[in-house]
Amino acid sequence: MLDPRKLHLLRELAQRGTIAAVAEALSFTPSAISQQLSALEREAGVPLLERTGRTVTLTPAGHLLVEHAQDVLEQLERASAALAAVRSGPSGPLRVGAFPTAARVLLPPALAELSRAHPGLRPMVSEIDPADVSAALRAGELDVALVHEYDFVPPVTDASLETEPLFGEQMYLTDRATIADARDDAWIVGKPGTLCHAMAIRACQAAGFEPRVRHRIDDFDTVLAFVAAGQGVALVPRLAALAPPRGVTLTGLPLSRRTLAAFRRGYGEHPAIKAAVAAFHTAITHLPL
Repeated sequence: MLDPRKLHLLRELAQRGTIAAVAEALSFTPSAISQQLSALEREAGVPLLERTGRTVTLTPAGHLLVEHAQDVLEQLERASAALAAVRSGPSGPLRVGAFPTAARVLLPPALAELSRAHPGLRPMVSEIDPADVSAALRAGELDVALVHEYDFVPPVTDASLETEPLFGEQMYLTDRATIADARDDAWIVGKPGTLCHAMAIRACQAAGFEPRVRHRIDDFDTVLAFVAAGQGVALVPRLAALAPPRGVTLTGLPLSRRTLAAFRRGYGEHPAIKAAVAAFHTAITHLPL
């Protein structure tokens, strides 16, 4: 019989690439991860890993088992959700991840709605970049998260996760009429590795130039303050541009950012997840989109 906990480790190895990365993410030692994967190989009866020095890669049998592991783990999530629905209504801790704009604008009314409708729930919010959400959900560090997608940036895909679209918002350019007009300007973009950074760089490339990046800042309020101080131009979404500083002009662009709720595949029917997503939708009706 294959142990689902070991299957989870194999899936994480396929996602993260190294035993050290799996160990760090799941708060185990690398030797403990190696021992568990070796035990899984014995249970499977075929080699799952190919070891070359310190490098470990999955064998064809290992890749095949990862595909089946996803189905197994999804069914376990569905079983957990079904049992929770039988036991009681939404209650207990609910770990929510959110990027800064959503945490500031969407979550306060959503949390108020959750408290009103489900006083037994205890939401706990962590600010997190959407690029890091997949790993946090798979590791069980989060139950549900708000993520975003941009034009010019392919959406992050993870077979172990599901998403539900929530809303879209227009993107704005500061102090210029078109992106091409900002060819010679200094730019303020997000930190490398974030979707905001990729969006800004690729939007400029689509306009025919590489931006001259001067500042790398993730918080849009700070970005707009830097724009007001003459430090460069930037692309900002609608919800970050509701009250721009004095002197900052904003031009709407044919670009958008889309916000979604993300959770582990099979876990969407859990009462707490359903309650959270419903609260997100209620809160959206009050947003100035």
